[in-house]
Amino acid sequence: MKNLWLILTKYNAFFFFVVFFGFAYYLVVQNNTFQRASAVNSSNQLVGGAYAKINGWKSYLHLSEDNALLAEENAKLKEELQRQMAPDSLAQGTVVDSAQNVQYHYIVAKVTNNSIHQKNNYITLDKGRIHGIKKGMGVISAGGIVGIVLNVSDHFSTVQSLLHSETRVSAALEDSKAFGSLTWGDSYDARIGMLKDIPNHVKVRKGEAVFTSGFSLFPPGIPIGKVIETGISGGDSFLAIKVELSTPFHNLQHVYVVDDLLADERTELESQNENNG
Repeated sequence: MKNLWLILTKYNAFFFFVVFFGFAYYLVVQNNTFQRASAVNSSNQLVGGAYAKINGWKSYLHLSEDNALLAEENAKLKEELQRQMAPDSLAQGTVVDSAQNVQYHYIVAKVTNNSIHQKNNYITLDKGRIHGIKKGMGVISAGGIVGIVLNVSDHFSTVQSLLHSETRVSAALEDSKAFGSLTWGDSYDARIGMLKDIPNHVKVRKGEAVFTSGFSLFPPGIPIGKVIETGISGGDSFLAIKVELSTPFHNLQHVYVVDDLLADERTELESQNENNG
């Protein structure tokens, strides 16, 4: 209390000035229309600017939650697109449950760990066995291919990234529809992959899009990247094509784990071929 009194005594002139200035300002504003309008306008600008900054901070704090909601919505839209593209059973005079038209179910997961600079890279997701994740499922993002589920626990799963020496994805060229095997190659660049086993006679255009062929774990037509270098000899009668990957591995946040509802049926049928051989 003594220190407060000393401060008030020492700086009394300043405090008196603030009080009288405030009172004078009040009188001017209250008794003059123009000054009152100017004061109200200035205060509105200050308050509006403060609210804008506060709302901006709130939006930033909820950004992660908003991204998760958008990812869930995208997964639903992907499944709805399958239904729309399925054959129209009503035109044939039959009624089929729309759920039966969906071959692929998408499980949204958040990336909790990711590596891109190793020879063999892995990604950890926050979804596991209790969420329906199984070993061997494909993983994609809004940008393209991510990898293949390798190990699964109750609440987490690890993904063998596309940036892995042993990852192979069946991929097709946009123009010719010729398909081959996409690998990371040996560049160790997270932006570059190699499309191999394309026959030499196929004309490949620089800038040509590369998609999943549908012959592996992934639905057909998922973007992989675009051709940036052609005519590389892959040995024998095949080309090796350099592809710029469309997946932004450096900032992955949310991914979609692809559950192929017909995978078990297809695997069982194909195993019969091996047994017959």
